[in-house]
Order: sequence, then structure tokens, then C-alpha cells
Amino acid sequence: MLTRMIAICALALFVAPAAASERPFNRNDARAIIRDLQKVVTPRGIDETTAVPINGSRQWITVRGRDRKNPILLFIHGGPAAPEMPTSWTFQNGWEDYFTVVQWDQRGAGKTYNANDPKKIAPTISLAQMVADTEAMTQYLRKTYHKPKIFALGHSWGSVLGLMLAENHPEWLYAYVGVGQVIDSKKSEMLGYQAILKAAKDAGRAEAVKELRAIAPYPGKTLSLSKIDVERKWSVRLGGLSYGRDNYGYYYNAGRISPDYSDADFAAIDKGSALSLPPLLASFGSGDFENVTTFYCPIIVFAGRHDATTSSEVVADWFKRVRAPVKKFVWFENSAHMIQIEEPGRMLVHLVEDVRPLADKE
Repeated sequence: MLTRMIAICALALFVAPAAASERPFNRNDARAIIRDLQKVVTPRGIDETTAVPINGSRQWITVRGRDRKNPILLFIHGGPAAPEMPTSWTFQNGWEDYFTVVQWDQRGAGKTYNANDPKKIAPTISLAQMVADTEAMTQYLRKTYHKPKIFALGHSWGSVLGLMLAENHPEWLYAYVGVGQVIDSKKSEMLGYQAILKAAKDAGRAEAVKELRAIAPYPGKTLSLSKIDVERKWSVRLGGLSYGRDNYGYYYNAGRISPDYSDADFAAIDKGSALSLPPLLASFGSGDFENVTTFYCPIIVFAGRHDATTSSEVVADWFKRVRAPVKKFVWFENSAHMIQIEEPGRMLVHLVEDVRPLADKE
């Protein structure tokens, strides 16, 4: 009898739902499956998607975790205007056992782009405004979810905002985690360019060598969109964005079936990039934290060994001089710039072992 029951239960796994139809499988079907898979069902869990009023605009966030008692982890995405919300389903699920994770589409990015009039938002996009938005979002989370402190994780461009948050308001943070951390933008761009040019030569990629040499000296006095477009094109194709890959289709396509994004939201990513990059490029290209080395909250850095997008060599040298209550530097040997997707299991382990305990020490 027991064997028969087990067989019946096993058979049930392979029986299609009665409501299934014969129509072609489409993108919305994929979204529905992922949405159901990542649904938070625990009694003390939280699973919210909401637009928050931030400094005169509506900015979208998702808030997910399996226990409201866990500390909040705010993910500050890169770009500018390259939200992680649409791809977070690929790496975030395990985090939600240990943190309440907040994905935030910044001013002019993704879902937030569609929630506001671009003509009104365009004049407001500046480094100072993005810093103020980061502070306002942090304050919103602390107040709304009754958390005296949170964790902030900044990736790439978001690491500029995150490090400034840690510098200006350490009392709000259990710790700051930098991933693809920006320290000295000009030096980082120069080293990244040199690494990709060498990779192109080593691989015998004559077209790449020709195009890269044509933008020398790189980055020059100021970082231009035309130059960075060429450098990033070949960085992507030669593994400087994702180690061992020659394209970012795996990342791009994951966003196309995001349960948090409609087709219009996904289309807004490129629109937001076009809106945000011109006014923010100068600030990004001149970013310099070389002499910012004293912090009053813990500082954790995750660095991809093969990162040619934001040079890990620069951040590793800087980190040696950092003074903080707690500091830790972690190398990800099989990653370039997209650590959270390239080595998701290892990143989870370090978040759990090196970051999460810092909340318990308060």
C-alpha cells in the first residue's frame, strides 16, 4: 500500500494541470511560472511591490523575504539606469532566507522610468539628486519596516551611491557591501582598457585591436559616450563583463521573463539609460574615493578577479588603506563584473557568513 501511494504521488508530479491549454508557450507563461516559484509563502514573510514617493518622484521597489525579523538588504543597482530588479529572480531567492531584500529601480530606471514623466525627471538627474534619493530610500525603509539599521549593497555605478551613503550616514547601516566597487574612475577605466586591448591582441582579434587603438588615449581628460561605447563593446565580447563569456545575452534575456517586469517596463530600460547616461557620465567618469578611507560602519568588498569594467586592482589597493570597525575583502576567482550572477552560490555563502552576522552584533 505504501509503495502504491508513493507511486501515485510521484505520478502526480508529471500530470499537467487541468487548465493547461494547447496554445503556444509565451513570455507571460514563463513569467507566471517564475512568479509562482519565487512566491513568499511563510507566515512571517513579506512579498511586496510598490511605488514609493521619493523626492518628488515615484520610485518602484520590490521587498521580499521569508521572515520580517531578518535585516533589510538594499540593492543599489548599477548603470546608471541598469536595474537589477528584472534579473534578481536568477540569484536572489537564497538571500531571502537571511535578509529582507529590496530591489530598487532608481530615478529614471526601469519601472521607475515608466512611473514618471521623463520630461520632468530629465532636469533632475544628477549625482547630488541620486545621492539624496539613496538617503531618502534608506530612511523610508528604516521607518516603514521599523528597522534602526539596514545593509546596503552597491553594484558598479550603485557602489558610488552606496559608498557615499556609508561615508555620510554610517549610523543607518549595519554594513556596506561594495560589488564591482568604483574607487578611482579614471584609473579604473585606463586599466580596464589596457586589459581588454591585451586580451584582443592575445586572441588575435584584429578588428578589436583597431577599434580600441582608435579611441586612445583612453579615457582621456573626460570620459565620452562614444569612447566608452567602444571600450564596453569589446569588454563584453572579451570577458571583461562576464568571465568566460563573449556576450551578455544570458543576463539580458533573463530580464525578458522577469515576473516583476511587463514588456513596457523592459523596454524602459534602454529609454532610462538614454535619459540618465548623458547627465551622469561626467560624475561617474570623475569619481574618486582614493582619499576616502575612514569609515564608521563595517565595509565589505566583493571583487571579481577578471573584472575589466571596474578594475578590481584599483579597489584592492584602496582597501588596504581602509579603516573601519570591521572590514573584509573577498576575491571571486571565476567572476568578472557580474558576481551575483556569475558565482551566485559563493556570493550567498559570503553574504551569510561575512555580512549577515554583523546585524546580530548590534
